[in-house]
Amino acid sequence: MTIDVGSPADLAQAIGRTATGDWVLIDHQRITAFADATEDWQWIHLDAERAASGPFGTTIAHGYLTLSLLPRLTAGLLRVGGIAMVVNYGLDRVRFLQPVPAGSRVRAVTEIAAVEPGPQGHRVNLHTTVELEGSERPALVAHTVGLFVSEE
Repeated sequence: MTIDVGSPADLAQAIGRTATGDWVLIDHQRITAFADATEDWQWIHLDAERAASGPFGTTIAHGYLTLSLLPRLTAGLLRVGGIAMVVNYGLDRVRFLQPVPAGSRVRAVTEIAAVEPGPQGHRVNLHTTVELEGSERPALVAHTVGLFVSEE
């Protein structure tokens, strides 16, 4: 399901609309690649034997790995006509609510919360929840801001 908007000027009319992405697997290979990229090699992420007796019973994804997947998890959920590019403008709030065990699947549910037109483009505030398959409680919630730059 996507949110389709004809132009940046129409974004304000989409406030309150939501879209849900596809499930994405968070496997050990992805966790290891993230650990190598960030040099965060904590045992809770990489050592399956030690993690089995740890607090979560298995290895878990880095919280920042889950956060870094927001562009992938939300790709295609908001389509706006007449846009030259979208720039990550920042984060207003992030909370890691529960760990993502290796081998789990996550998906994003995102809502357009606010739109502010400005000289550089339209700033769009999105409230995104990263759901963990099989769990009532989300893995992460984030309030992000994107700058949607018009083609004109």
